[in-house]
Amino acid sequence: MEPIMIKNAIALLLLAAVGAIFVSLLAGYMPDEQLNLTARYYAERTAQDIGTANIVTAIVVTYRGLDTLGEVTVLFISAAIVGLVLAQGRLPTNVPGSPQQPRVPVGELLSTGSRLLTPLILLLGIYVFVNGHLTPGGGFQGGAIIASGMLLLLLADPLKHFSHRLIDVIESISGLLFVGIGVLGLLYAGGFLDNRLLPIGTLGELFSAGVIPLIYSLIGLKVGSEFSSMLASLSETEEA
Repeated sequence: MEPIMIKNAIALLLLAAVGAIFVSLLAGYMPDEQLNLTARYYAERTAQDIGTANIVTAIVVTYRGLDTLGEVTVLFISAAIVGLVLAQGRLPTNVPGSPQQPRVPVGELLSTGSRLLTPLILLLGIYVFVNGHLTPGGGFQGGAIIASGMLLLLLADPLKHFSHRLIDVIESISGLLFVGIGVLGLLYAGGFLDNRLLPIGTLGELFSAGVIPLIYSLIGLKVGSEFSSMLASLSETEEA
């Protein structure tokens, strides 16, 4: 019992230390009475300069576009690592003589519900990233919603197989186009991922904010395909 007691004591000490840090931060927190210079510029100039009703969109996609590229790259590396790690345990499919896993029976409600809800989930994900410049949401949120549709299909049929080639093609093309638009903005506009490659249009309309709707659509497809690739790899391992 002594090793267990030592581990529990270490865990409690770590929790106490983290709690003390948060308490000290909370005690010293002083809310700003007014926006700082950068935040004030974003709040006052976003609609005029970028043409987006969603200020967060302008900051994420345009003002700090290089950071967004880094986030997408990190997600891509994570998906690639998951695929490489799980590749050794992937179940063989369509191989003569390979053992076939028996299908686990699922309820009719889950099976029928997944076929009904998955198209609606995909439409919702597309709506979220296409309208990211107008309403809360964007590419990362829409991509996660699309991946949740794939997860629902796997819950209804754990042995369902998805085309890794199709997922890889969607991920690769969307990533290349995303970087290509960023470079074009650097060459022909004001900087990397500058949205003024296309006319800004009228604030509040669907076809506005320059290329931001296109950028968010590409991010949504890329994020959705990467999450779907990880889910597919997890479902095809021997442990699954």
